[in-house]
Amino acid sequence: MKKVVVGILAHVDAGKTTLSEGILYLTGKIRQQGRVDLGSAHLDTHTLERERGITIFASQAVTQVGDMEMTLLDTPGHIDFSAEMERTLSVLDYAILVISGTDGVQAHTETLWRLLSHYHIPTFLFVTKMDVAHQSHEDIMTKLQQQLDPACMDFHPDSQCVEDIALLDEKLMETYLETEELPTQQVAQLIRMRKLFPCFFGSGLKLQGVEEFLQGLCTYTLPSEYPEDFSAQIFKVSRDPQGKRLTWMKITGGALKVRMPISYVSSSGA
Repeated sequence: MKKVVVGILAHVDAGKTTLSEGILYLTGKIRQQGRVDLGSAHLDTHTLERERGITIFASQAVTQVGDMEMTLLDTPGHIDFSAEMERTLSVLDYAILVISGTDGVQAHTETLWRLLSHYHIPTFLFVTKMDVAHQSHEDIMTKLQQQLDPACMDFHPDSQCVEDIALLDEKLMETYLETEELPTQQVAQLIRMRKLFPCFFGSGLKLQGVEEFLQGLCTYTLPSEYPEDFSAQIFKVSRDPQGKRLTWMKITGGALKVRMPISYVSSSGA
């Protein structure tokens, strides 16, 4: 089974946690979709988060989408907690950048985009709140290409951007001219190399377009390849209800066994 670590990022109040709830609900991880405004979001577990109605601490959930096991990391959107968000970027295989259909690309959205570029993280975009958006689908798509990257492409089933996607890569164009099709593997490779950014539209609250988005994630993500020797990257330290320290890590090679001696190397190599 393919395994990927996916982080979900957004400007505060863009609808990020609501989309996370929708993903967990549709994949059978939770029985009822929680709401941020009601303090019932399953990924906002800390008292401060529920009181303020925002994500403060990065949280995680493991769910299955088709033949893919996805570890979903929900990160803070508020700029005051950017350090908590940025710590998770180093362990991501892919990112979901959530954009509000009512507000569009905001200043912090552009900051997140630059960070994703800096860490070379392949990115999918989901434009939510389309049920209440005043801008048209086409207008928002144009602004995404202007404000973020021309390689942002509409992946809606009725989209007419097949030729635009083919133009992004010479080999893909050759294949398209010969077969009039875009092979899934080649498209997935473009996404992995950050030469293509798939865009989906819908509503996280009303679950519109979320299933299609999940299918896109399952289809166009590629598993990472890791060495046989054990290695891991720490991205979070927390405490359980009894006050015991918990260290969260992403396994990047081999397997961790009981009583196995390990050595620590800092990010600076020391």
